[in-house]
Amino acid sequence: MTDLHGFPMIAAVLAIAAVAGLLATRLRQPMIVAFIGVGVLVGPVGTGWVTSEGTIELLARLGIAILLFLVGLRLDIHMIRDTGPVALATGLGQVLFTSVIGFLIAIALGMETVTAVYVAVALTFSSTIIIVKLLSDKRELDQLHGRIAVGFLIVQDIVVVLVMIGLTAWGQQTGDNVALDMAVVAGKGIGLLVGVVLAMRAMPWLLHHIARSQELLVLFGVSYAVSVAAFSEWLGFSSEVGAFLAGVSLAGTDYRDALGARLVSLRDFLLLFFFLDLGAKLEFTDAGQQITDAVVFSVFVLVGNPLIVIVIMALMRYPVKVGFLAGLTVAQISEFSLILAALGLGLGHITNATVSLITMVGLMTIGGSTYLILYSHQIYARIGRFLKVFDRTGKRVADTAADAIRSDAAEVVLYGLGRFGSHVANSLSQAGYQVLAVDYDPSRVGADQLPGITAIFGSAEDTYFLETLPLIRARAVISTIPALDTNMALVHALRQHGYTGRVAVTAFTRHDAEQLHAAGVDTVLEPFALAAQASAREFIGLIGITESEPTDTDPDAAPPPPGPAMPQTEDPHINGADHRAANKGGDFDRRRRLD
Repeated sequence: MTDLHGFPMIAAVLAIAAVAGLLATRLRQPMIVAFIGVGVLVGPVGTGWVTSEGTIELLARLGIAILLFLVGLRLDIHMIRDTGPVALATGLGQVLFTSVIGFLIAIALGMETVTAVYVAVALTFSSTIIIVKLLSDKRELDQLHGRIAVGFLIVQDIVVVLVMIGLTAWGQQTGDNVALDMAVVAGKGIGLLVGVVLAMRAMPWLLHHIARSQELLVLFGVSYAVSVAAFSEWLGFSSEVGAFLAGVSLAGTDYRDALGARLVSLRDFLLLFFFLDLGAKLEFTDAGQQITDAVVFSVFVLVGNPLIVIVIMALMRYPVKVGFLAGLTVAQISEFSLILAALGLGLGHITNATVSLITMVGLMTIGGSTYLILYSHQIYARIGRFLKVFDRTGKRVADTAADAIRSDAAEVVLYGLGRFGSHVANSLSQAGYQVLAVDYDPSRVGADQLPGITAIFGSAEDTYFLETLPLIRARAVISTIPALDTNMALVHALRQHGYTGRVAVTAFTRHDAEQLHAAGVDTVLEPFALAAQASAREFIGLIGITESEPTDTDPDAAPPPPGPAMPQTEDPHINGADHRAANKGGDFDRRRRLD
């Protein structure tokens, strides 16, 4: 078997990887799965083009360094702060319980203690890259479960770096005096951190001159990441730790976003070689036993990890559905788990067989969890009733039901206090209307509100919760939640309760808006369209063009049935909420006067 070094061979491997990547996208799978499979194909088990050392391994190490550099560069502590205690509690709690239970499973399967520790720790980390991509594609990053998931994934990224530091320190113990060895490691670590802090002070000035050339900025980023990684390795730490700290040292500069955006493509390309190298190192000498163990661990990750998150979030009185959707994001192990396994192999703590086992678990869980996340709402619709046993929101709902009764003077019931909903609630309050706002995010309910707004805990999908609301006196029910299923359920429940007031719901897409109109909703709020209309008016004023005739985004739409008039304010979210429900000429004249 010869190492891959010739240009034709590299071209062949890249071509195979491209075909495998196309197949993965058709199957809606992350590229990681395809690239590891290609590594198996071109490795010793397959064609033998790639062996354990050589060009591929060097490119793989560069890919890992760039990956950790970007993680440090984009480390956003504010994201953890925004999601509150739930991100820390869920992130740290899931890592703790998964590692403990995983260790016990590994011991029960007959593994040695050190091997069991590595396997258990590898099961705890989830892929931030994959999860953010999937949630972004589903437009769920800004929803409650998406924000919580990103928060505790950042916590996991921090933990994995600390684990790598601890493992390298453990690997450097050469004598019998453990205390002395640890003191030497700690001294080197402090020296490395001091160097990073000094670099942070000099970087803004240096980058100001470097950033004048975009090509030079990219070259500097790569060279700086690799240099600090190499220096960290020379001190006895892993190169991954050094690359991460290099990113952290630039995270506070004004150029981090520009640098990060230009290195993403390079990271993705170089990581191809890491996964190829990983696949080439897979051993199948005891395939039967490894597959059995991999299935056991995969089932634990796919089922156990989400349950751990559900339980932790339920204890913090979050709705079960939120815990379920957030929990699915940890139903796989990440590229960091594979990097951790490679680090353990390099330190001599584990064997290639253990790395192969962790890699197989990664393939199974990444593939399985992708479909779980893509079809999360459909899955919950089928199994949600079985998860109600974990529900702990009853007391919170009972407490807020009393608030709802005390707020029986509310003229508007509004669901959702997100960015859009909070603006709507504030505008209504400023117009003199009493607003009863309902949200299932405890942090939003507990936030300070304007006079005239009473915020209570509740869910738009809980039809029984409607019985506690003062619907008889409410002139309108508004939902600023952009979920079609949730809004459909709310509209159906309002009809069952005999509500006769105006109903306004939110839709992100034209298709959803059409379905809601067809269901008989009075008003459909389209935030993107409203923002475009408000922005267009600002642009028209900016460039000095005078409107000569009224315009409307949907001139052919029929007006809804008449109902109680809603308040008019200067907030474009309210003014442009539904032109179809207003007299078009009068509305246009009024907007011109306001402008």
